[in-house]
Amino acid sequence: MGNSSSRITAQDQAILDLKLQRDKLHQYQRRITLLTDKETAIARQMLAKGDKARALLALRRKKYQESLLAKTDAQLEQLEKLTSSVEFALIQKDVVFGLQQGAKVLKEIHAEMGGIEKVEKLMEETAEAIAYQKEVSEILAGRITNQDEEEVEDELAALEAEVTGRTLGVRQQLPSVPDTQLPANQVEEEPKPETTGLKRQTERQAMLAS
Repeated sequence: MGNSSSRITAQDQAILDLKLQRDKLHQYQRRITLLTDKETAIARQMLAKGDKARALLALRRKKYQESLLAKTDAQLEQLEKLTSSVEFALIQKDVVFGLQQGAKVLKEIHAEMGGIEKVEKLMEETAEAIAYQKEVSEILAGRITNQDEEEVEDELAALEAEVTGRTLGVRQQLPSVPDTQLPANQVEEEPKPETTGLKRQTERQAMLAS
């Protein structure tokens, strides 16, 4: 009886911890949607300025955050199956360890999601912002997989094509201004017909009078 009660208590605690982590993850998923939209917008602005390096950094940061959430979601889904297993006593240590790892990853996600002001630092030119951008780049260098990097490059290319297309569209809508110069004999104003006729009549009258 005692062992059974202890086993149930441990299982209940694991299920409670799992639900707490799941709730926290859902909160982050809602918040990160706003941040990733902001990072994409910043990437577009950087591409419009010709700053491809910072556009790439914004997209890499976005991809890393999304990958953290995806991995944590998959891990919690697996743990949820384990905690409801009738053999929980045999895998209790694995479940507890998994929950501890999940808590660490959630803490890491929280640190990454520092708010809009952190994202906007990717646009700034101050010494502090440049140092932050360098730090983020170095951190991401060892955390993004090759597949993630390829997906980021694809997204960057798509955004670049979008920004370039918009720029070309604006230019095509503007009226074209001719840059050729008229010949000198066409620049001078031609005499009006009525002025020419009057001049000839005056000359004829002067000749008759003489």
